[in-house]
Amino acid sequence: MLAAASWHECTHLNANPRNTMSRHTRSNLCLALCFVMLATGCQPQQPFFFGEDGDLSHYIDVSTDIEYPDVEEPTLDEVTHAQRPLSLKNMDNYEIWDLSLEEATRITLCNSNVMRQLGGRVASSAPDTLSRTIVNAASVTTTYDPALVETGSGQSFGSQFDGLGVESALSEFDAQLQSSVLWNYNDRPQNAPNNNPISPPVLRQDLGNFNLSVAKTNATGGRWGFQNTTAYDSNNLPTTIRQTPSDWQTNFEAFFSQPLFQGRGTQYNRIAGPYSFDQYAANAPNSFDGVVIARIRTDLTLADFEGGVRNYMRDVEQAYWELYFAYRDLEARKQGLESARRTWFRLARTLGAGVGTNQAEARARAQYYQFRAEVEQALTQLFRAENTLRYIMGLSVSDGRLIRPADEPTIARVDFDWAAAHCEALARRVEVRKQKWWVKRREVELIAARNHLLPRIDAVGRYRWLGGGDELIAYDGIPPFAEGSSAFESLLTGDFQEWELGFQVAIPIGFRRQLDGVRHVQLLLARERAILQDLELEVSHQLGSAVQDVDLFYQTSQSRFNGRIASKQEEEAYAQLVAAGAGSSDNFEFLLDAQRRRAEAESAYYRSLVDYNLAILDVHWRKGSLLDFNGVYLAEGPWPGKAYFDALRRARQRDASMYLDYGFTRPNVMSRGPVSQGIGSDSELAEGGVMYDAEASPEMVPAGEPTPADGTDAAWPPADAGAMLDYQTDGRDGIELAGYERPMDAPIVSGAQTAGYTDSSPQAHITYAASPAHTRPSDGHIQATLNPHAPPNQQPIYESDSYHSPAEVATHAAGWRDAQPGRASQGVPR
Repeated sequence: MLAAASWHECTHLNANPRNTMSRHTRSNLCLALCFVMLATGCQPQQPFFFGEDGDLSHYIDVSTDIEYPDVEEPTLDEVTHAQRPLSLKNMDNYEIWDLSLEEATRITLCNSNVMRQLGGRVASSAPDTLSRTIVNAASVTTTYDPALVETGSGQSFGSQFDGLGVESALSEFDAQLQSSVLWNYNDRPQNAPNNNPISPPVLRQDLGNFNLSVAKTNATGGRWGFQNTTAYDSNNLPTTIRQTPSDWQTNFEAFFSQPLFQGRGTQYNRIAGPYSFDQYAANAPNSFDGVVIARIRTDLTLADFEGGVRNYMRDVEQAYWELYFAYRDLEARKQGLESARRTWFRLARTLGAGVGTNQAEARARAQYYQFRAEVEQALTQLFRAENTLRYIMGLSVSDGRLIRPADEPTIARVDFDWAAAHCEALARRVEVRKQKWWVKRREVELIAARNHLLPRIDAVGRYRWLGGGDELIAYDGIPPFAEGSSAFESLLTGDFQEWELGFQVAIPIGFRRQLDGVRHVQLLLARERAILQDLELEVSHQLGSAVQDVDLFYQTSQSRFNGRIASKQEEEAYAQLVAAGAGSSDNFEFLLDAQRRRAEAESAYYRSLVDYNLAILDVHWRKGSLLDFNGVYLAEGPWPGKAYFDALRRARQRDASMYLDYGFTRPNVMSRGPVSQGIGSDSELAEGGVMYDAEASPEMVPAGEPTPADGTDAAWPPADAGAMLDYQTDGRDGIELAGYERPMDAPIVSGAQTAGYTDSSPQAHITYAASPAHTRPSDGHIQATLNPHAPPNQQPIYESDSYHSPAEVATHAAGWRDAQPGRASQGVPR
């Protein structure tokens, strides 16, 4: 009964259509929600398109590729015809090219549109904070840089060539011609009732407008011009309000505007450029980029170019002397290799005869191969130094020739007078001159900025002649706008004239922007002046460090030279002992050590000699006379023929004209004239604001090899670059020969090498004399040479700051004095 009742009740419930529909609705709703949830999570990322054929050849799946530009430029012959560089494997066929430093400089300048750089090659302790960043701020200096700045149009944004050039700045004052011709037709409905006798319901009109004007901004900031305006009007207006259906109107007017306070004068306009009344009234900033600023920018670029050429010449000479040292270092290693080969051969023969030990022979053989490796490294270093010089000269990496320096470094003592050299550095250093141009630029910018503190008051005026008529041009004597009348005829009668005269005033309340601009330029000027002062201090220290290096490396070269002689005597003495039969193990060890020391002493001497010449180079570089020292002078390149023709015509025209004193229109002094690139008896240098005559004697550097004091040392000739490493055997016990044959018959020098160098030439002691105002009368150039064989009771001279009497000078010039008990040495040993 319970089951039947339950079934009946359920049957009754299912029979209710409302409850059944509600249950189905809920089920369908749940299924729809599940489908929507799944569909939103699993929808495809690419849509479906009907008619898709699958050909996607037009599709590009990347937006950026690494591509090659479509540029066809000729390549230098030094690149296309470059041969394989010389190396230990490739050194069979080449010619020796004996190249002088002067010829290397000439070739470098001929092949140098771009100033190649080698970077720092000589370590220096001199301060170099400002000078290395002031000149050549750009990474690359070329011969095109001055012309690029000179022709700048203000459109090279983000480069060192932005800003206006001189010609672009002058173009602001060029006359401007403007013209327009416009014609239009109007067909528009009018908001007027029908049958209106004044205005038709539809206006049909032909309009023409012609305008021609010529205006110019003058150097004083004013603007004047001349303008013609002609208008044509033809419409369907009733004749009740017009005499003729069409008419012409024309006018000629002359106008001017002249600032009276702010913006007035040639000085401001040549510094900042034209600044109109509307710009001042809108409180628009002025960039201060006038003719004077453009010219200073050109001078700054010329300073960069001069500095680039100067650094270029320094790199050329450094590379030249480094190649010279590479040859000398190779020769020293070859001498050591030859000595080691002979020692090894001698030990091998004695060992074969039953005399000697295997340890000594192995030690000699090891030293031979050590020298052989050093020769190979030195030869490769020579090839690299030669490639460096080729690069700086603009030559190919290899052309079948091997450059060999033909000049010898100077061995003469070079003295630079400190007063003259110091003043010359402050006057001729291009960094100092460039920084002074920056100071000058800030000074003129401050003049322009202060001009903005004045109120802007412009005097304006305009005068106009008018005319009108039925025709544009006719001569019938008909009154204006009558049928057949002429617009130009009525204008030429002068019956209709208009004029206006007045003032325009614009005064910013508070002058906030103007005061801020003045303060900003004042701070810029203070900054540039501080940099100039610190730069001069840096230049002074750099020159002092360079002079110290000259004295250091000269004395070092003397010591190295004497050490070279001593090591040579030591080796030959032990070689004689071993050859005489005193071939003990100690003597063999001492001989091997002497051979190494001799090779090292030979290389160290030429290293110090090259460093001495580089120190002389550095002094000229630091005092700004390097280009003059190398005979390099900068000049403007040739112009086109038309430019010379026009310049001659203008010069003849100026010669035939009458001179007028422009008075207030003449700008202030901006420069002191061209810089003298050479210094001599008739040239001048600037010390601060004073010009004085500088009589600097030209440097005369003697050539030749150094000799010891007694003149009996035989100098080695320049090394033969043909160091062929095709080793041969002499047929005796299979001993390999080095292939570097050099006779060992140089005479043995006896006696103490006291002076280091002697030269009978009067140029052996070079002095850079100062002007008479800076020369000490009784200095006598006191110098002393250390004598390693001096008695123990003698001490080297110490020079004090005080002057010496003639007798004391003679004593000091001898080089030694007796030590005095209780007297402390003062000063710096020389």
